[in-house]
Amino acid sequence: MKSFLISILLLMTSINAQEIVELKLPGSGKIIIKLMFFNGSKNDPKGKEGLTYTTAASITEGGTGTLSYNDIQDKIYPWAAAYSSSVDKEVTIFTFAVHKDWLNDFYPIIRGLILEPSFNENDFNRVKVKQQNYVDQIIRASSDEDYSKMALEDFLFRGTNYQHMVEGKSASVKSITLDDVKNYYKKYFTKNNLLIGIAGDYEDDFLNKLKKDMAELPDENPEIQPSPEIQIHDGIKMEIISKKDAFGSAIFTGYPINITRADDEFAALMVANSYLGEHRKSYGRLYQQLREKRSMNYGDYSYIEWYQRGGNNMLPPSGVPRSSNYFSIWIRPVQIAKQLKEQYEELSGAKIGHAHFALRMALREVQKLVDNGMTSEDFESTKSFLKSYIKLYTRTPAEQLGYLMDSKFYGRKDYIIELGKLLDNVTLPDVNNAVKKYFQIENMYVTIVTDESEAENLAENLRKNLDSPMSYSNFVKEGLPENILRQDEETASFNLNVKSVDIIKSEDTFK
Repeated sequence: MKSFLISILLLMTSINAQEIVELKLPGSGKIIIKLMFFNGSKNDPKGKEGLTYTTAASITEGGTGTLSYNDIQDKIYPWAAAYSSSVDKEVTIFTFAVHKDWLNDFYPIIRGLILEPSFNENDFNRVKVKQQNYVDQIIRASSDEDYSKMALEDFLFRGTNYQHMVEGKSASVKSITLDDVKNYYKKYFTKNNLLIGIAGDYEDDFLNKLKKDMAELPDENPEIQPSPEIQIHDGIKMEIISKKDAFGSAIFTGYPINITRADDEFAALMVANSYLGEHRKSYGRLYQQLREKRSMNYGDYSYIEWYQRGGNNMLPPSGVPRSSNYFSIWIRPVQIAKQLKEQYEELSGAKIGHAHFALRMALREVQKLVDNGMTSEDFESTKSFLKSYIKLYTRTPAEQLGYLMDSKFYGRKDYIIELGKLLDNVTLPDVNNAVKKYFQIENMYVTIVTDESEAENLAENLRKNLDSPMSYSNFVKEGLPENILRQDEETASFNLNVKSVDIIKSEDTFK
């Protein structure tokens, strides 16, 4: 990992506006331009967490030296042009898309937004109100699944520059001023911190103009903070977030792993992860055991890197490269005791819902994979699937370009092509060795967002490692095969190495 981090630092110090990732697509009607700045939320100053996000949003939701935000929207509407910004832990990306017939009309707006953002006070206030509302309200109210995921990152990376959401924290967003945004833009959005990407049927003259103009950005070498190296602690640490009127128990669990796409061994781990729980795929072991056989929830998946907007994206998007990585499991909301008691008279005595059982079953599946490895049959079918599936990652020109730019971050030329070759050569022993090297269930972080009526009893059950029998209605239980009920009994007492369980009030998160 240290050698990888060094390569990233070398890459960042060498990039300038003359360096570019090109994707020539003759005959394509659309032009895509991506400007990747190698500064993300990890570089937010202490007490100003969220500043990178505010700055990027103030650019794309503001005006230029000559045009207001509303002027720009009126101009680009007939061209069907679009642009946006995205911020993650290590990069900020501005994406512009337009039909090539309108490129020359659209380009002055692109240039103006990046080189001459107006940073109008009204635009800034509008951006900040939306951002404040997100960290104060939306993350807690809109999706308990996203909530538990962000809470896991806060827990896992606590005390580091990866801890906070890219949107920041409640108090820090309040403290951000327009002068903070202006100064941050000058200091960190520089030509020496930029990788340019372009895709489509563009002319060389246009590309030369783009490179020349981006060279007008400040000639500064910003000080980029190093990414954290997280040590695995002893045991399973849990935080239960007690929320009023939570719809079930939403669970995310994980731990840091010392591997990324920069490592060839990542391909072997991808095969194992896909077998265990590929995102939104019904053949995975987690999905089969928790949803398909027991109808516990909507789905259960595993990840060996950050997955942006998992609730919306069916395929892993580009534009979120990271050098600090972790393994995680997403257990979509399962029922709480209150819901079970309301639905089934025979479960009127339930004290906890399915969260403890679901967590046990998911981790037990991981342990089975570690102990037994994949079979030859499972290996061949999963590998065959992955070799085809990864080609869908670059299904659009924007994603093709995005993955090429991400490849640069990881010290690769074309990650998807290279990954295909690695998968061709990976063997079953390679996969099973990678599983034993990187997968474990003894030392983890767990976050559970649940209803306030469930929190105390669930915490007590977890702390004491009490049995957690699966609760079925009589009708469902009568139709289950004997082997499922036997597995349930074994799972109900499966030992988890729990060291601590804390209850956090929802209103006290992300402060």
